Amino acid sequence: MAWDFETDPQYQEQLDWAAEFVSSEVEPLDQIWPHEQFVPLDGARRKAVDPLKDEVRKRGLWATHLGPGLGGQGHGQLKLALLNEILGRSSWAPIVFGCQAPDTGNAEIIAHFGTEAQKQRYLRPLLAGEIFSSYSMTEPHAGADPTMFETRAVRDGDDWIINGWKYFSSNAATASFLIVMAVTDPEVSAYQGMSMFLVPTDTPGIEIVRNVGLYGEPMNGGSHALIRYNAVRVPAEALLGGEGQAFAIAQTRLGGGRIHHAMRTIGLAQKALDMMCERALSRVTAGSKLSDKQFVQGYIADSYAQLTQFRLLVLYTAWEIDKYQDYRKVRKDIAAVKVVMPTVLHDIAWRAMQVHGALGVTNEMPFLTMIHGAGVMGLADGPTEVHKMTVARQVLRGHAPSDDVWPTRWIPKLETAAREKYARFLEHEVGIQ
Repeated sequence: MAWDFETDPQYQEQLDWAAEFVSSEVEPLDQIWPHEQFVPLDGARRKAVDPLKDEVRKRGLWATHLGPGLGGQGHGQLKLALLNEILGRSSWAPIVFGCQAPDTGNAEIIAHFGTEAQKQRYLRPLLAGEIFSSYSMTEPHAGADPTMFETRAVRDGDDWIINGWKYFSSNAATASFLIVMAVTDPEVSAYQGMSMFLVPTDTPGIEIVRNVGLYGEPMNGGSHALIRYNAVRVPAEALLGGEGQAFAIAQTRLGGGRIHHAMRTIGLAQKALDMMCERALSRVTAGSKLSDKQFVQGYIADSYAQLTQFRLLVLYTAWEIDKYQDYRKVRKDIAAVKVVMPTVLHDIAWRAMQVHGALGVTNEMPFLTMIHGAGVMGLADGPTEVHKMTVARQVLRGHAPSDDVWPTRWIPKLETAAREKYARFLEHEVGIQ
């Protein structure tokens, strides 16, 4: 019976090294260059970051989920989950370890669906950490509904011409290329009529109208672009996968992205819990430590239980992905992870903020940033409500309606059946009260 909750000793040594490395060498980057993870390296940042990347490569932990042919170790999603729990504590850590969003998901679909020429041009430098990418899918009017997308790509001889608008294309301003989802056949359903294209960001006709920021960021100073594609001409070989395959490709891309976000969220939530515990043991008020207050103990207990449940669900889902090698078979659990993720991060960060008192709501502590991040996670790669519908539909597929007016577990019906089944034992019993 294959059932184990332990990490093999050799890989645990790798994880222990990663934890110390991230704490001592990588987390300081978050303080020095807090918003420059996706700006191409130059000057002082390159001098500081490149040696760290080299250390990760020497340890065999660079882009570990990808196969050796793509520069990784082929460790798969479960081992990536264990590593990402550590990397989630630092904004810079995924960059240093070659597994940052959105590039991991983008790399995955190019690896699965790209031609050899596309892999050489886009995937190799992406995996080397020399360039960044952007996934340009969402449209301003359509939100999470791809059936409403209007961006069109029309064939013109050996080229495609793309026209339309895209919204929240993360990191487009610093990316070297975009993966653009466009309607190529409006006469069929969106699930068969859309295609994806690899488009260099310096292609004529691409206009970043503005860079939308998150709450607290300056206007036009964010990293989520509103893009206008105005007669953007790309060659036929820019098509990723086959014509009409965009929706199938997107499921691989978004499924991977969702579970990777969840892996990193474990680390971030654990960081908030650690900070809560430290504060509870350090702060004295009203005659005793916060750790002696029952309300604070409740915060800690609830946070531990909530995070442990979430972590086990994430690890199980990662194990399923490795087992089946098919995101469609794991769709229910990926959606469930996506549903639970923002609530776990929000609740634990909120409790940690409360335990820190007035200090917790200042910009000298990271809790409001975490809480805001939880809101983003509730919308990124599809809103929570849509994923709840997916979970419900998948769960209902394993059930059937009652063939009677009464539920199948209606006690009077069950009692009658039970007495009929064991009548031979009951017929001699008289006067049973």
